[in-house]
Order: sequence, then structure tokens, then C-alpha cells
Amino acid sequence: MSARFFFFCIFLLISRIPVSAQKTPVSTFTVVPLGVKGGIDESNLSAYLLAPAGTTNYICLDAGTLHAGIEKAVQNRAFTVSSETVLKEYIKAYLISHPHLDHLAGLIINSTDDAKKPVYGSAGCLEVLKKHYFNWQSWPNMGSEGDQPALSKYRYTVLAPAAETVIESTEMSVRLFPLSHGMSYQSAAFLIKSGGSYVLYLGDTGPDLIEKSQNLTKLWQAIQPLVQSKALKAIFMEVSYPNEQPDNQLYGHLTPNWLMHELRALGKRTGPEALNGFPVVITHMKPTGTNETIIKKQLQEANSVNVTLIFPEQGKPLHF
Repeated sequence: MSARFFFFCIFLLISRIPVSAQKTPVSTFTVVPLGVKGGIDESNLSAYLLAPAGTTNYICLDAGTLHAGIEKAVQNRAFTVSSETVLKEYIKAYLISHPHLDHLAGLIINSTDDAKKPVYGSAGCLEVLKKHYFNWQSWPNMGSEGDQPALSKYRYTVLAPAAETVIESTEMSVRLFPLSHGMSYQSAAFLIKSGGSYVLYLGDTGPDLIEKSQNLTKLWQAIQPLVQSKALKAIFMEVSYPNEQPDNQLYGHLTPNWLMHELRALGKRTGPEALNGFPVVITHMKPTGTNETIIKKQLQEANSVNVTLIFPEQGKPLHF
């Protein structure tokens, strides 16, 4: 048998393997949404658990809702342990994008029952926690600094912009990028790394043109090579209002049209083919009236960059 005929036979065998039997891509991250909405429902506010696939070393990206979301995840069998175990043992750290209550209330309320762990954020964000929440007036001081006595349940760790910081007790690291959230108020994006894979989570943000900012432009520049190399597995990005919301009443948020405007700006850097099918998780929809239904419809109609739009549900895991 000639070598050419042998390899031809091998090719025929491989080509006949059913698609269902072929190896599927292995996920690198597990995400469990504890809260997905941008207002009204205090039991379902922004909070996302993220861990390298196959581990229980989760970080919590924002913490608007904790207990109710963990309970929902346990009911959905996302976890096979008690909600107490998830809170105290599985969540290794909190990363807070900005100190608005819909991104922070769960952390504050659950702090008395939580275990010791770090809280990461910008210097300005952590300063608000110290001065206005954990101050023995709004709530006992569970932090490591501030009004005495400081109970030191949470250790504040300032993230310098763009510097890579190892996240304690996990296999992950983070880089913070500033975002503009209206009226010169600062929010943040977190670029999370595990091995050679990344996830990008954005806190609340307005579009660069409305905010008179270059923050999103700089963020797109930073992640361009990660999108092109497929090292970036997903982007979590907010859309708070439908397109009918006037630009002068966005209050540092996005609409479907503005989200697509920003994704097109990213696509100009990466090339449009790099965004084809790329997962974009839509966060922070404000559930007033029929807003959510309208936002979903408008996003699907405006999706000229052909990303895969994902609408997360509380307590139901995502894999990337």
C-alpha cells in the first residue's frame, strides 16, 4: 500500500465522522448570574459570579444582589452546596465597578454573614465604601480601614488603572479600565485573565460621544489583539434604556443604538470578521414597563456587527 493511498483512506474515515461526535470547544469560564437587572427589583440587581471552568474559586463582579441570587442558583442546580457555602467559601473576592447601590447593596446587607475576603475597586470607589457605607452610621464598618473600630472582614485593595493584579485565592488576575458614568462620575471595566483566556466586564457606562470621553476608545484599543486572537471569550456590557430614551437623559448609560455604535467602533479596529458570532452578554436592563422586551427587539434589529447577543437569567450558568 502506497503512503498516498494510506493517507487518502485515513482522510475518508475522518470525513465520515458525524458532526455530533467531533470534539466541541472546551469552555474556559463559568459564569453564574446572581442578578441581571438595572433597577426596581431589589432581588435581581447586577452581580455575576465568574470562575475558571471546573473550579469553585469564584469572584463576584459587582454585588447588587447576593443572597436571593445564590438561592436561585442553588434551586437551578448551578451549585450542589448550600447557599451559605457559596457565600462564605465559593466567593473568594468582590470586584466593584462603582459604588451605586444597585451594584453594591447585596455586599453591604450580606456582610454580617460573609467570611473574610478582599474587595477590589478603584481608589474612588473604595473611598465611598469607607466614608458612606461602612462607617458605623449607614452600616457597621466591615472594612479594613475607616471609622473605628474597623472589623476587617473586607480588605480593601485598590486597582491602579491598566495594571495587572493577581486576585487572591483564585487562578485569575484583573486589569481595571476607567469608564464614564455621567456627570464626570467614574465607573470601571474589569478585564479578567485566567491562563491565556479573558472575559471583559463593564460596569455602567455612557457612550464616548455623549460622555465627551475617550474611555471606551482606549478600552477597545486595549482588547483589540485579544479579540483578534480569540483569547477574549465574552464581553459583558450594559444596555439600560430603549432607543426612545433622549440622549440628554441617559445618565451615563447605553441604548441599543449606542451599544452597536460602540461595537462598530471596536469592529473597525479588529476587522468585522473578528466580531462575527462573538458573545456579548447584555446587562443592566431597567425593567420598567416593557423596556426589556423593547431593548431585546431593538438590539436584534440593530445587530449589524453580527455578534451573538446573550440575555442572562438569574441563577442560570453561562459557559465561555
